Amino acid sequence: MSDDTSPNIEKVKKYLLKLQDNICQTLELADGKGHFIEDNWQRELGGGGRTRVLTNGNVIEQGGVNFSHVFGGELPASATAARPELAGRSFQAVGVSLVIHPKNPYVPTTHANVRFFIAEKPGEEPVWWFGGGFDLTPFYPFEEDVVHWHTVAKKACDPFGENVYPEYKKWCDDYFFLKHRGETRGVGGLFFDDLNRPGFKKSFKTMKAIGNAFLDAYVPIIEKRKDTPYTERERDFQLYRRGRYVEFNLVWDRGTLFGLQTGGRTESILMSMPPLARWEYDYQPEPGSKEADLYDNYLKPREWL
Repeated sequence: MSDDTSPNIEKVKKYLLKLQDNICQTLELADGKGHFIEDNWQRELGGGGRTRVLTNGNVIEQGGVNFSHVFGGELPASATAARPELAGRSFQAVGVSLVIHPKNPYVPTTHANVRFFIAEKPGEEPVWWFGGGFDLTPFYPFEEDVVHWHTVAKKACDPFGENVYPEYKKWCDDYFFLKHRGETRGVGGLFFDDLNRPGFKKSFKTMKAIGNAFLDAYVPIIEKRKDTPYTERERDFQLYRRGRYVEFNLVWDRGTLFGLQTGGRTESILMSMPPLARWEYDYQPEPGSKEADLYDNYLKPREWL
């Protein structure tokens, strides 16, 4: 078989370990104070990972950058119900996932992940795919930041076809949508799943391009906004909006559900939660306020470019 059709999980794993290192080192430099603490862990059912968490930095209140490689025998029925072709197969899943919750309300929260999944059975072709993306959740948004974010996202996608960015952007808008609130989680970015065409080599290149673009998209926004003065009012609004992040991850996120269903490490799966959040009954932003600007102009799908 050619490299285009033979999935190679060791190549993916090597890239992801290096990506985790690069993201952590760059975010430490951007923060200027905090350092990621590493926690290596093993999964009883097979595999393990290294979780890295930074808390109480200059910029990052809490952030985590996870690498995991988990494997095992048959997937549970809850995981194969939607994908009957996976029944009776052993599986491996490898990925890097991160969530950054900054201290300053003017610096957006962000999430990114890139992953590879393969399920195998003797005598049959493997079932495999790549997935991932990155998205941005501002509290006090600036249109120029959102345009920059999407410009970098489009540039990462363009070598793979002119339809890739529009498709992955729409997928992101649709996926990170809180149906019970009728609003997007933030201003979107990229989301893709089930990527296995036109073969392993090109699919892997696509995943790497998106993984590598994350820092180019996010770090300039940190640098621009990290010293913006803020008051207790803005901090309270940030904590209120963080509650939406919790709601999405616990109600709608497929990755959280898959991790918990397959016996993943709970501490690492729930690393995405903010260190502080608040809820308020029937909150309504004051008309014409900066808070209303978020609701009126940003929490709905838009063409930013």
